[in-house]
Amino acid sequence: MFYNHHFFGMHWIWWIVISIGLLLVFLDLIPYWRDSDNREDAMDILTKRFARGEIEREEFEERKKVLKLNK
Repeated sequence: MFYNHHFFGMHWIWWIVISIGLLLVFLDLIPYWRDSDNREDAMDILTKRFARGEIEREEFEERKKVLKLNK
């Protein structure tokens, strides 16, 4: 294990860099796993926008028809 001084050279630094990189990638993916079940579909978003008053009834009905045709 300690032959040729690999343990005391740059070799162990690369293991630390790789471990930190993998940890950062893993931690970056965790929020996407939790949010995958909570994704809203287009109809939910449209209904919420109508409830908040962002769009009028005519626009809501028109977009609802388009969404039903695309399913």
